[in-house]
Amino acid sequence: MPDFLTAALYKFVALPDFADLQAPLQAFCEAQDVRGTLLLAGEGINGTIAGPDEGVQAVLAHLRQDPRLADLAHKESRAHKLPFYRMKVRLKREIVTLGVPGINPNEMAGQYVKPQDWNTLIAEPGVVVVDTRNDYEVGIGSFEGAVNPHTKSFSELPAWVEAQSAPGGLLAEKDGKKPKVAMFCTGGIRCEKSTAFMRTRGFDEVYHLEGGILKYLETVPETDSLWKGECFVFDERVSVVHGLATGHYGLCRACRDPISEADMASPLYVPGVSCPACHDKKTEEQKRGFIERQRQVDYANRRRQPHIGAKLPSSSNAEDNESS
Repeated sequence: MPDFLTAALYKFVALPDFADLQAPLQAFCEAQDVRGTLLLAGEGINGTIAGPDEGVQAVLAHLRQDPRLADLAHKESRAHKLPFYRMKVRLKREIVTLGVPGINPNEMAGQYVKPQDWNTLIAEPGVVVVDTRNDYEVGIGSFEGAVNPHTKSFSELPAWVEAQSAPGGLLAEKDGKKPKVAMFCTGGIRCEKSTAFMRTRGFDEVYHLEGGILKYLETVPETDSLWKGECFVFDERVSVVHGLATGHYGLCRACRDPISEADMASPLYVPGVSCPACHDKKTEEQKRGFIERQRQVDYANRRRQPHIGAKLPSSSNAEDNESS
């Protein structure tokens, strides 16, 4: 069995004191040798953590001691190596950034559809199936027949919805009625917010995949699956397949996009510096910086020492204090 437990979690819940939770939560995670990223905002918590089983379970129990998080759900998978290099607890304006004020998934989200019922829903005639993830995520896998909005960030989705709601668009009214919409994302959080947004725009029949793609890949047998490809995840596994086994993609350290085995065989791929998608989009100065960074990584690897994720001096560890 792989050595490390990974837990993905989120919950929309009012946390007006979220800033006060940051330091104690950071310290507790570090004490349990748990790594990953947790985002805190006034609207709730979101993130993924990984580490030894007892450490991850201790962090989950610690979070659930807060009555507001007592029913916090999570999804588990396993990894042969730690999928994160450090632990970061960050403060955010939103735990997933849509950029539209007044969206409350606790009150307005669409109807959940369990993974075992998802195939039936998206096979219905007239249902518009929307992948709410970003373009680079959709590029390595999606549900058969799903619409790709070609967004670079989640905050671009509202503009796409508005454009497609115009006459002739995919979401336009027909005979005075808006279409039935089914939305999905990696773990469910973007779906909750996007379906809530859709309801504010007059879409009454809006559905989303409960637990997201990850729950679908975990519970639906591959023989019955309508999923094609792999699912991008925001950690060092890069992608997962059915059963949440680690996939076959790598990560370009320059542009942070997933790269296939064919990409890595390309002459345009330079480890840590460029890939076929970004080789002509980086300045020479940027490439020199990437080359130096990769040289340090290679040196650390030869000495079997950590490089990425090594503890930085407090005076230069500005990233840990980043918030938005």
